[in-house]
Amino acid sequence: MSEVPHTSQITVPVTSLWENRKCLLIAYVVAMANTQYGFDSAAVGALQAMPGFLKVFGYPDPTSPLGYGIDSTVQQLITSLLTLGAFVSSICAGLFGAFYSRKTALWTSCLGFSNGFLVTFSNIYTSEIAPAHLRGVMVALFAYWVNIGAILGTIVDNYTKDRLDKGSYQIPIGCLYIVPVLLGTGLFFVPESPRWLLHHNKEGQARRALETLRAQSLPPEYFELEWAEMIRGVEEERRTAKSVGILDMFRGADLRRTLLCWGTIMTQAGSGSWFPIAYQTYFFQIAGIKQAFQYSIMITCIGFAGVNFGMYAMRHLVGRRFILIFGSIVTSLCFLGMAIAQSVSPFSMSTGKATVAFVTIWGFFYNGCVGAATYPVGTELVSSRLRAWTIGSATSLQYVFAWLTSFCTPYFINPQDLNWGPKYGYIWFGSNIVCAIFFFFCIPEMKGRSLEELDELFEKRVGGFEFITYRTEIQEKALHDVQANTGAFLDKGGAEAHVEKPQERTA
Repeated sequence: MSEVPHTSQITVPVTSLWENRKCLLIAYVVAMANTQYGFDSAAVGALQAMPGFLKVFGYPDPTSPLGYGIDSTVQQLITSLLTLGAFVSSICAGLFGAFYSRKTALWTSCLGFSNGFLVTFSNIYTSEIAPAHLRGVMVALFAYWVNIGAILGTIVDNYTKDRLDKGSYQIPIGCLYIVPVLLGTGLFFVPESPRWLLHHNKEGQARRALETLRAQSLPPEYFELEWAEMIRGVEEERRTAKSVGILDMFRGADLRRTLLCWGTIMTQAGSGSWFPIAYQTYFFQIAGIKQAFQYSIMITCIGFAGVNFGMYAMRHLVGRRFILIFGSIVTSLCFLGMAIAQSVSPFSMSTGKATVAFVTIWGFFYNGCVGAATYPVGTELVSSRLRAWTIGSATSLQYVFAWLTSFCTPYFINPQDLNWGPKYGYIWFGSNIVCAIFFFFCIPEMKGRSLEELDELFEKRVGGFEFITYRTEIQEKALHDVQANTGAFLDKGGAEAHVEKPQERTA
């Protein structure tokens, strides 16, 4: 365990993932909820490229490489219905979270609310339990499990694609029941969110939950410091709150936090991710690319490698803000490349190869940058009291834009309509540039800050470019509480600090 200078006046221990293995395992179990989202998007989105599915929902088309065509209206319904349920459940997350715990919400999602609750509450939970310096990694498990789900979805589709009966699409759909069963069982072995318990006046349960999460990863004095900081943070939120509910999202400092969170989460749709996620297999096939399903599996696996790269980068190399800006720029260039290739040589073999190459590069950097960092940043941007309201509404808005993308895409790529093919990338090139500009000017760097420190920074209306250097006060106040209650002593000397018990001090 090492110690590094923190942006506040106190040096805090930076513990390793191994030292936090119990908390990491708990986050890993809960983040598994996002597998459903990845499997759903990949498996169901690729059904429209299966002859068995097209026999039922399409029409014979001798000119198509598949032997069947599908009406763009049917394509719209397939992808639109995927987002409708998620939108409805996400928008209800704030109201549900005001009364019921994070674990209760996840159990409820296993019984039928599905993607909206699964994505919203799993990310809220992991953000609230993680140590400040590991929060990026633990919340980025969202993208980790989404990609595992996508890999499994494409593999299942690959093995059922040649069936000409209803089993070709019924088997992938039936596999959607696996994740809720596994998650629902795993939830019996994880503690409730300490911050949720504190906000609901269950201090004893909250402390026991935090003790379970931290295990032996921290010296006792630093555990007491984190605990005291949590209590002070909750007290401060209660002091500034005007009501409990959706209206506080738009009052005072929380208005800025809400708008930034909404913008950050919506960049998942603004990055054009639903274009390759929902249509890549179908698109590869109409472009004449052989082994489209195998290519989809390969691209999904490369995207998974990108997630691991992004998690490492956020932990050891760069901040969230840089990785979001860099990812948006690279993905914009990928869309521009495939669009130019189609403009130069429409639907040729060389264009097909270029499209596969650009989508592969896009998959690596989207998943490793924008996909991995948006939920860590989104959950950090909002207060604990309003986290379910804000993340739920942000996720629902993201689904609205995802639905809009899914609804409009068939008109652009379907041979019956505009037949743009990869030229559709021109639109997403511009959209990604807008996302990069938003990240640069609007998103502060929050790496290493506790959630309570972030509350203070936003409450004091600190400018985004000043977040890195600003010294907060809440940790100092929490330190005084620890010293008063336990007698622990923190000696500060420049950049170095150490913890001593009073009886261990030397003259």
